[in-house]
Amino acid sequence: MIQIDTQPVWDALKSVVDPELGVNIVDLGLVYDVRVDQGHVEVVMTLTTPACPLSAYFKQVIPAAVGKRVPEIGSVSVRVVWEPRWTPEMMSQEAKKALGWTR
Repeated sequence: MIQIDTQPVWDALKSVVDPELGVNIVDLGLVYDVRVDQGHVEVVMTLTTPACPLSAYFKQVIPAAVGKRVPEIGSVSVRVVWEPRWTPEMMSQEAKKALGWTR
């Protein structure tokens, strides 16, 4: 069985940009976990609010981005969770700076 490192998956997720905010989903703190099991990747993430209309968008874009950049992956699924609840403190310093929250 081939063991797949999750780092290339995380790197691929950094290419997925929230179209409303213009910052990648990793730096926004939206991705909570990446799980790999026998060639299948599950991305566990949240959205900034339960009313966010981008859930379907991310469920299409994330598998495409990961599949393109990590070809040894067999399949990718996205699971949206609401616990823990997302807060702005989860953003990286880069995201906060890009959004004008810090200098």
